[in-house]
Amino acid sequence: MALRDPQHLRRAEGEVAVPGVQAFGMYAVLGSYDFVTLVEAENNEQVARFSIELGVKAGVHVTTMPAVPISRLEEATRLHGGEAAVDLREALPQRRLAKLDD
Repeated sequence: MALRDPQHLRRAEGEVAVPGVQAFGMYAVLGSYDFVTLVEAENNEQVARFSIELGVKAGVHVTTMPAVPISRLEEATRLHGGEAAVDLREALPQRRLAKLDD
């Protein structure tokens, strides 16, 4: 659909409104994926909701990849005595996954 109507994805993204999620833009990329949308949210559940709604409205498969600021990893390394290998389960705040409402 995106090749025939390049604005299709942009329109679909504009129709998705999830409280707590701010979209920063959509980018065409080279490689394994065709498009990337950068978003910021308070938690992964909000991003999951955004991804599901975008995928449904745009009629595309969506892969969601949470990003961790590199500074969080550096901080975790300092807290663990400079060890090169850091267990991210200890370094990052724990979040309980909630079931999304239909």
